[in-house]
Amino acid sequence: MKILFAASLGILSLMQTPLSFADNINGKNLYVQRCAVCHGADIKGTGALANKSNPPTPDLTTSAFKKRLKDYPGVIVSSVILRPNGDLIPKTLRENGVKIPPHAWKVQDFRDLNQYMSGVILKSR
Repeated sequence: MKILFAASLGILSLMQTPLSFADNINGKNLYVQRCAVCHGADIKGTGALANKSNPPTPDLTTSAFKKRLKDYPGVIVSSVILRPNGDLIPKTLRENGVKIPPHAWKVQDFRDLNQYMSGVILKSR
């Protein structure tokens, strides 16, 4: 009986999605649903609304941003929470008729978004 139980646990553990992959899925989904309209799929500021704001949406893959990300690892999350440009994001969305539903952010969402974007940004050239 113990062997059957241990074997079952072993099989179940192989079937589980690794946590980092699951986190990346959540981060990617959040990015696609909430950020890509301006930042683009490539995070280079190539989204449909990239040039509709003033200043235009930045390319987050530049060496200057990579340095900021290295020096201040929470910079992506801080940008989402603090909105250093004030009402720029909501105003740009409003003026262009884009409605993004409110989101009840959880700490894990911020971690996942940061992990996903950091991975894409650091892999870009």
